[in-house]
Amino acid sequence: NASMRSMFRTYVKKVLKAIAAGDKPEAETAYKAAVPVIDSMARKGLIHKNKAARHKSRLNQHLRAMQG
Repeated sequence: NASMRSMFRTYVKKVLKAIAAGDKPEAETAYKAAVPVIDSMARKGLIHKNKAARHKSRLNQHLRAMQG
């Protein structure tokens, strides 16, 4: 479980890092890779389904707010 949780955090950080760098194509790619991982964590019960939805929603909000 610890390794799965760590993987989840890593994928989220990759998206946030790309957003901070202002690299929209990279951020979109990272987001598309992160979504199945987030869903998988929720399915397995490692995180609550609402937490998964919140993460996806917030990351997507940041992506849409980017210029480019």
